[in-house]
Amino acid sequence: MSRKISKQEFKKEVMESRALSLVKFKTEWSGACQIISPIYEELSKSYTGTVNFFTIDVEKETGIDKEYGVTEIPTILFFKRGKIVDHVSGLVPKNVVITKIENALTLN
Repeated sequence: MSRKISKQEFKKEVMESRALSLVKFKTEWSGACQIISPIYEELSKSYTGTVNFFTIDVEKETGIDKEYGVTEIPTILFFKRGKIVDHVSGLVPKNVVITKIENALTLN
């Protein structure tokens, strides 16, 4: 399951984690975010125990989107060992996200 996190939790949960972490930057009102949300949740269940899935509402947690160069909503950033290793923005097919997850899992 995807978990909502705050800016304060971000450092500990994502930046200090050695595991692959996906962070979806979203807003409640965005149609694109609403469309990709069930796909993100489904993937979070498929990769339970392997990949961490987090969500940040950029209207509630202001500034963190700019800090990481997020200019389009939704954007999913792939973090591994505190570094961004990949990303997707906008509406992307589920298979594209799966391919990027699988590629990121092979990185050291």
